[in-house]
Amino acid sequence: MSEPVRTLIDELLESQRRLDTPVARFAAMHKSGPSALQSFSPSLIPLSAPGPGEHYAFEVDLDSCTGCKACVAGCHSLNGLDEEETWRDVGLILGGTTSVSSVPNVAASTSEWSAPAYQQTITTACHHCEDPACLNGCPVLAYEKDPITGIVVHLDDQCIGCSYCVLKCPYEVPKYNDRLGIVRKCDMCHGRLSAGEAPACVQACPTEAIAIVKVSTFRSDEAPNPSVAAISGTDSAYTRPTTRYISKNPLPVNLHAADRDTLRPQHAHYALVLLLVFTQIGLGLLVASSVVGRELARAPALALTGLALFTIGLIASVAHLGQPFRAWRIFLGLRRSWLSREAVLLGTAFPLLVAASASEWIPLPIIGHWSLVIGHSGLVIASLGVFCSAMIYTDTRRHFWRLSQTLGRMAGTVLIAALTFINAPLAALVLVAKLALELTTYRGVSVSARLQQGPLHRLWVARVVLGGLTILLFVTQHTELGFFFLITSELLERILFFRAVDSPKMPGVPSS
Repeated sequence: MSEPVRTLIDELLESQRRLDTPVARFAAMHKSGPSALQSFSPSLIPLSAPGPGEHYAFEVDLDSCTGCKACVAGCHSLNGLDEEETWRDVGLILGGTTSVSSVPNVAASTSEWSAPAYQQTITTACHHCEDPACLNGCPVLAYEKDPITGIVVHLDDQCIGCSYCVLKCPYEVPKYNDRLGIVRKCDMCHGRLSAGEAPACVQACPTEAIAIVKVSTFRSDEAPNPSVAAISGTDSAYTRPTTRYISKNPLPVNLHAADRDTLRPQHAHYALVLLLVFTQIGLGLLVASSVVGRELARAPALALTGLALFTIGLIASVAHLGQPFRAWRIFLGLRRSWLSREAVLLGTAFPLLVAASASEWIPLPIIGHWSLVIGHSGLVIASLGVFCSAMIYTDTRRHFWRLSQTLGRMAGTVLIAALTFINAPLAALVLVAKLALELTTYRGVSVSARLQQGPLHRLWVARVVLGGLTILLFVTQHTELGFFFLITSELLERILFFRAVDSPKMPGVPSS
């Protein structure tokens, strides 16, 4: 055989090898008929169900992901998602020299600075964690973790749309559906898996970058999942995610999401703002009228105003639910959900406070001399409810919502309201301390600080100005007008509380 012919054959064989892609193999199988296609999926999923000590998990080959979003389209189509709804996303991760130089205040070693620039698209979905935060926080038990497969499934018909799982998840997995009024998320297409078929995203990927594998369940002496922790920047010991990201190439030690520095003011949750501010100010007024009721001439009016504000706050909380008629299930999560505890405690305190307040205006023989006990019991239970309100947000493990900030703000609101009509200058002093506590979150380069310094600066300034005006009015004994400004400034503070929070998530694409 002549040399030119041999060269041509080698080139043709090399060309055929390069064209032997997963897409080409699938096309060839499709032409061969349905029976040939059955052999395509098993390479993407395990051939047997998980055994003892094993669970299903996603495995993503970073070297093969091209960012084409075929997985997103496949998931959207098969699951019948709404137009703006996605259960799988595609983002971008960076690392190496170029990305390090663009990140402020990042301390890097010499080896990190000399690493080559790295850029890679990445597909992300639910990690079906070993200890899922969404399941642990749900107040109505709308999540289940299959003991055999390990898949975390959301029960749509049980969900009340409170969105607490959205706050609890450090990977931004559960998504609220406005049309349905509930949260939904990836379930690993468990129905297809049980029938021996690959999930939609796995089957749609043209480069086989996504697969289903079996992983050993975590043990207490095992290290947390390093791949998800490196990519998300979130401590994987919190929920113990099972997704595996693999690569044949060494990943930079300074790997991070491309959109890490993009500032995103979070949802204001106005219904929750009204709940937290009005129940806490109302509780403060009720405490004032109860503790010094005989010495304060306006005690009955304070009790009535406090009860009215407390009632408005409770009513506003219902507006936060996408499915309020399912709210009766809220007590089911008492064992592990702070949201359930808050709802039950505040709901229990309300009739006690109503009965005690009514007895001051209308003679109630049934209550009689028990009115004082009932009233004080209601105050204690409502105070425990405020503590649970603080723990709801502290339990999300977001730095801005750490216990010192959250409990300090909420307890401060109660205390200031309680002191307003008893000792206004002392209330002003407590408000000064509360503003000082809030100002500690304004300094520095944290996400929350940069949000308050940037897109939320006007809101922050309005809060400080109104707070300062409230202090001035309290000091000059213009108590009634100061109380009005107190409510307004506390509403602004609570809006900032929600909008300026740091929100961990999986990598996305930087905004333009």
